[in-house]
Amino acid sequence: MSGFWTTKTLEEMTTAEWELLCDGCAKCCLVKLEDHETGEIFHTNVTCELLDIHSCKCSNYQDRHSIVTDCITLDRDNIHTLGWLPETCSYRLIADGKPLPEWHHLVAEDSERVHSYGASLQGWVVSELDVRKEDVEDHIIQWVD
Repeated sequence: MSGFWTTKTLEEMTTAEWELLCDGCAKCCLVKLEDHETGEIFHTNVTCELLDIHSCKCSNYQDRHSIVTDCITLDRDNIHTLGWLPETCSYRLIADGKPLPEWHHLVAEDSERVHSYGASLQGWVVSELDVRKEDVEDHIIQWVD
């Protein structure tokens, strides 16, 4: 299947196309810890308080920045600098000139495929609402794409 993502660069996409490109994996919503001495980023299996861990959707997408002050907006300027994004991130793939995976909703025409394929956070994360701040380090995981 071909579509706008095969003919446009990220810079050429409309806001609606940009939003539609998101694969719904929610991996960008994982709480990450940074070693301030080395700059190394550690992923956890803890998600942002706004993520619905069952649907992998933000429960308050429109107002997320006023609620979660360190929520990062993926955009055309920073997509190339966020090294912690997974290799499977649709934005990274398109930025690198690679095709979308077979489970992506634009390819599969099925928004649940990302979950049934196992490419989303569904089923293996906990909300930061359920983890004490001092215990987040206990939730560090090894990132596997």
